[in-house]
Amino acid sequence: MRKNEVVPDEDADVIALLKAGDEAAYRSLIRAQHGRLVRLARSFCRVAATAEEVVQDSWIAVFTGIGEYRGEAPLRSWIAGIVVNKARARAVRDGRIKNFSDLVQAGLEAEAQMPGAEKFGPDGAWREAPAAWDDVTPERIVGDRQLVDHLGEALERLPDAQRMVVMLRDIDGHEPAEICRMLGISDGNLRILLHRARLKLRAVVDGLVSAGDGAAPGHAVLPRRR
Repeated sequence: MRKNEVVPDEDADVIALLKAGDEAAYRSLIRAQHGRLVRLARSFCRVAATAEEVVQDSWIAVFTGIGEYRGEAPLRSWIAGIVVNKARARAVRDGRIKNFSDLVQAGLEAEAQMPGAEKFGPDGAWREAPAAWDDVTPERIVGDRQLVDHLGEALERLPDAQRMVVMLRDIDGHEPAEICRMLGISDGNLRILLHRARLKLRAVVDGLVSAGDGAAPGHAVLPRRR
């Protein structure tokens, strides 16, 4: 978002309440966003208690800094950017990473030549959606839960930078320009990271769908993160 653009309509009322110090607005904001922000912080910190601490510190920064917020980014992206900066600094301080560029480079290099690239178009979207499962049945319900569980496990095993961009783009729905600004990466690097992460997650989906036709359920599980 450019600096001369206005705050999105859906944010305007909330921002006004936050700037007025409305406690109910703050509590509502925390309830709505805290969980996803902890998951985002864990991409850097990995330890749940540390990620929780980072997000608590971020909320303090939000409360003390909201008066300076001018709408350069949507509110949720502004808050996510604060979490990313604090989580990255904490990971460096704790010695988990030397700098964020190391994570990005590892994500770019991981599985550089992967089969299945033809499943996605230049924009990163599926050329053809996964095959539809059967109509809703008890077996289908169980299968859906299994799919969610497998995707969650697969997401955790992605290289850190790949997991971050999937969470920010595909789960939280941030715009590419906002993600690039948060992470300090180029649009090209973002596309590569997303592409490789989506290939791995798509493999899990295809594997579970195929398992319904007699394939081994575990054949598409991702290798453990290095």
